[in-house]
Amino acid sequence: MKLILSYKTSVGIFYIGRSDDNLYHPIFNEKDLGSYQDMWVAVKDLVCNDTQSVIHPETDELLDTSTLGIPEDYIEWDRV
Repeated sequence: MKLILSYKTSVGIFYIGRSDDNLYHPIFNEKDLGSYQDMWVAVKDLVCNDTQSVIHPETDELLDTSTLGIPEDYIEWDRV
């Protein structure tokens, strides 16, 4: 998995990775949150809290990623 984008939030850094089969994966705390054919869909689902469950790294509570201010336009993310 090659990390290609990152976005820092108050709870940690979210990544978008690309696997060898050219699928895109939102990643948080080294956990793969799904696989997508299009990068923009991976980002959109993360922004809309439509990925696999995301757990807060300190409280172990379920996070709502739609409240973290993650931009839907992946151009606003940092390249890794």
